[in-house]
Amino acid sequence: MKLEGTGKLLRIFIGEDDRLNKKPLYEVFVERARQFGMAGATVLRGVESYGAGSRIHTAKLFELSEDLPLIVEIVDTEEKMNSFLPIVTELFEKAGCGGMVTEENATVIHYTAGKRS
Repeated sequence: MKLEGTGKLLRIFIGEDDRLNKKPLYEVFVERARQFGMAGATVLRGVESYGAGSRIHTAKLFELSEDLPLIVEIVDTEEKMNSFLPIVTELFEKAGCGGMVTEENATVIHYTAGKRS
């Protein structure tokens, strides 16, 4: 797949404990993006956050970390992203969890597969 120039970056903000059919929701988003043929997806773990419910989620040294924030980032062309967004909405509805989705323009400077050893 060739991807260069202007694209879109989708960010999906969810909690580490969010599940769909007992599977971590972040894994479901990444798998669906791959099945859909999106250019790439990455999951990032945060150390502290709060959202619409104003509850603090944090990873403190002496506290048990629960439901840490995760961000799933997906990159592709605007056309592909527009086609993928209904899947994101559907997964949120099926999981029944809260979260946030943002989209922004991204300039793809380099996109190639690495060498496999």
